[in-house]
This record gives sequence, structure tokens and C-alpha cells, in this order.
Amino acid sequence: MGPVLAGVLQLLALIAALALAYVPLGTHMARVYSSDRHWRVEKWIYKGIGADPDTQMRWPAYLRGVLAFSAVGVLFLYLLQRLQGHLPGSLGFEAIDPDQAFNTAASFVTNTNWQSYYGEQAMGHVVQTAGLAVQNFVSAAVGIAVAVALVRGFARSRTGELGNFWSDLVRGTVRVLLPLAVVAAIVLVACGAVQNFSGIHEVGRFMGGSQQWNGGAVASQEAIKELGTNGGGYFNANSAHPFENPTPFTNLFEIFLLLVIPLALTRTFGVMVGSVRQGYAILATMATVWVGFTALMMWTEFAHHGPALELAGGAYEGKEVRFGVGSSSIFAVATTLTSTGAVDSFHSSFTGLGGGITLLGMMLGEIAPGGTGSGLYGMLIMAVVAVFIAGLMVGRTPEYLGKKIGTREIKFAALYILVTPALVLVLTAAAMALPTPGDSMTNSGAHGFSEILYAYTSASNNNGSAFAGLNAGTQWFNSSLGVAMLLGRFLPMVFVLAMAGSLAEQRPVPATAGTLRTEKPLFTGLLVGAILIITGLTYFPALALGPLAEGLAS
Repeated sequence: MGPVLAGVLQLLALIAALALAYVPLGTHMARVYSSDRHWRVEKWIYKGIGADPDTQMRWPAYLRGVLAFSAVGVLFLYLLQRLQGHLPGSLGFEAIDPDQAFNTAASFVTNTNWQSYYGEQAMGHVVQTAGLAVQNFVSAAVGIAVAVALVRGFARSRTGELGNFWSDLVRGTVRVLLPLAVVAAIVLVACGAVQNFSGIHEVGRFMGGSQQWNGGAVASQEAIKELGTNGGGYFNANSAHPFENPTPFTNLFEIFLLLVIPLALTRTFGVMVGSVRQGYAILATMATVWVGFTALMMWTEFAHHGPALELAGGAYEGKEVRFGVGSSSIFAVATTLTSTGAVDSFHSSFTGLGGGITLLGMMLGEIAPGGTGSGLYGMLIMAVVAVFIAGLMVGRTPEYLGKKIGTREIKFAALYILVTPALVLVLTAAAMALPTPGDSMTNSGAHGFSEILYAYTSASNNNGSAFAGLNAGTQWFNSSLGVAMLLGRFLPMVFVLAMAGSLAEQRPVPATAGTLRTEKPLFTGLLVGAILIITGLTYFPALALGPLAEGLAS
């Protein structure tokens, strides 16, 4: 079997698995967030944190809950790292430096999971499990909660109430993420992933040195790392490490995990707004972009140039031979079109155009299918913009799901769209202009510029993957990337929740003969076009200086 055929068959198997999980998981999540009942364990949690889960919140109160919870998470994780040397199970590792601790705390709380440290050489068992793994669960649950609040904004009328943040947070963790993560961890352990609390072992001496490794609760963290579109690896090699990703089957399984919840949330959206066809329209948009990017990535990586690549049978630099070019391409597209950031290969080693595809996937806003929750609310914001554009074309007031899209909603959508590009482009320009950040670049020219651009694109979009080659463990990058992660996560949430509150206050508008049918393929095409055009106009000059210049020169 040729490598191209193998890659295509893996893609088809992945699509089939996602299709089987779509309806049951999406419907289950709709029931979770629509239920009036509280499980006993949930009542214990509410009592412990002093929250009333039955109190309905307007958008400012919902936002305060999101920000307060996340702020406490940043502080707790920062202190946990700074006190690591005094904690049991630290494996002899010292406290994390202040700038690195800030960067890591911001990274995991914002669902970014950017890592500018060597996981197996810096973090002990307590920080990994009680700190990083816990944030993998709750940061994902926060994203889903905000998406559900926006869905309620479309579904409800003549009320500004969006639900209860604490209830949504706890239910998302207890009823959705935790059960799925347990099952996924068991599968990974059965396939060879490591799950223990062993210390550091010396496994051999060679050339005057020694090789050491340590175990840990790897499989359990790997499961929620993918399910929650987190991406932070237990080891520096991430999902290219055999302890995290032992076989080609686990590689495909991990891709399935990082896609399944964001895709199924479109079903949740359709059920909650009372029209599953609306969910299918959003799903079709996501699938069109994802399949298109995957096909393009496989083409760029298989259509290699040069005698060395021809003899090797593909662009294998930076890729695991266990997985091959096809599977690595699928993983790279999936992880950058979601906010996962996990890698089973090194994106810096992809062809020039292949690296550009990973960059463009993040620049779209990671909405195809995007992160857990963030992908859905990002796509719905783009749907609002597409409806507005369509309304301008035909000269009538735009409507979406029975709600008028007026000046206020468009302002919130515009602010949402502009925040992330502003962070990416301004911080990239600052890093290129200042004298010291450039010293962290391993490469010069277009590829070196791509390293910087990729870092800020990844941080601001809360992805977390790296282009490799960039020494990001400096005070400048730890601090600036940490700020980018925090602003890139929470500023868009402000505009999403504000729009949700505005929509929930409206009275529903009855559909007429002139109403745009947003469940039809025509709208899907319009939405895909709007996404690509807006992203292209925003980022094309930066892409032309980096991956496009490199790709065209090779």
C-alpha cells in the first residue's frame, strides 16, 4: 500500500468514527446543558464553592464568573509552580522561575497549553496532576460554557438571562469531559501509554553521558489534553513521544479525540435552538474547511521536491516514521484548526507551504471545528457577519435564527474579529523590531520570521503549538506570550457574552419570503467565503513575508 493511499484511508476511517459519535454525543451535551436536575456530586461541589446553580445570570454576571474563576486558576497554578521545590512528588525539581511560571499559568488556564519548558525535566508529579491536568479539564469546560451561553442567547427571547456559569462549568466537567477522559485514558493505557508515578530512571550510559526518563500519569493527561483541545504534553516531544502516543492506532485515536467534541457541539447547537438543520449547516462549514485544508496539506507534503526527498519517499524531516507523512499531515491540520496545539511532528520541518497551512489554520480563528466551545462561538460570530453581508447585498435588515442583527451585534462581532489579529501583528512587529527577541531565532530570513509569527499566532489564538527553532524560554517571550494568551482568550469572551445578552433580550422575528435560509448550502458557501476573505485580507501581508516566500523560493 502506498503512503498516499494509506493517508487517504486513515482520513476516511477518522471521518467515519466522527460521524458515528456525532449524534449521540451532541444530543447528550444538549441534554446536559438543558437539564434542571443536579447530580449529588454536583450539589457537593456547589456547596463547597458557595454557588447557587439555579440562579440565572445576565451576561455581566456570567462574565464575572468566567473571569473570577480563571483569575483564581492563574494564581493557584503560579503559586504551585513557585512552591514546587517544597512539594512531595517533585522528583527533585526546583521552583519554576517567575516569568516561566506566569507563562505556564496563563497558558494552561487559557486552554492554550503553550510550553516553553521541557516537561519531563521541569515539572514534578504534583504540578503535572494537581495543576496542569486540572486546568486541562476546567479551561475546556469554561470554553464550552461560554459557547452554550451564546447558544442560549439565540434560543431565548425577551430576557437577558444566559444560564448559570457555575452550573455550566461543573456539568461540563462532571458529565461530559470526565467520563469521556476516563474511557479515553483506559484505551491509551491498553495500547501502551504510560500511567504511573515512578521516579527518574537512568536507562543507559553512552559517549560519556547517560539517558534518563521518568514516568507519570501520562495516559490520563493525554486523554484530556486531546478531548479538551488543550495540547500540553507530559513530555517535550508531545504526541511524538512513544510514552504519550505509542502506535499508529493511538495517533489516529488522538486525532479523533481532539475533533469529536468541537464537531459534536454543532449538534448541541442545533438541538438547543430547535433546528438540527442549523447545526448541520455549521457542521458543513467546518467540515468543508477542515477537509480542504487536510487535502491541501497532504498534497504539499507528498508533492515534495528534490532528490533526497524523492529517495526517502516523502518529506520525512521532523516526522515520526511510525506515523508517516499522511497521518502527520492529518494531525497537523486538526491540531491547528482546533485550539489543541498537540503535535506528532514538528511544523517547522514541514515544507514552506505546509508550514503556512498550519499558520493559516490558526489565523482563521480555529473555527473548523475549533476548540471545545471556542470553535462553536467563533463560527457563530462569523455566521452573524456572513448574514450581515448577505443583508447588505439584498438591501434588507439581516436576521439569524429569528434575531435581528443590528448595529450593536455587528460592533461586538467586529471587535471579536479584530482583537486577535491586532495582538498577533503588533506583537510580531515588536519582536522583530526590538534587538533582543531576534536572538531567539534559530533561522534567518523568511523561516525565521515564520518562527516569530507562528509563536504569537499560536498564543493569541490559544493554540499552543510551536514552530520549533525558536527559543521562547526568555523573559521577553514568556511575558509577551503570556499577555497575548490572556488577552486572546478573555477579550473575545467579553464580546461573545455581550452579544449573547443582546440577542437574548430581543423578540423573535418571524421568517418571511425575504429571510435568508441559513440552513441551506448557499449559506454554507457564503460563510466559507466570508471566513477565507476576512482572514486573507487581515493576514496575507504577514504570510507573504514568511511561509509564502519560503514556499515559493523552494
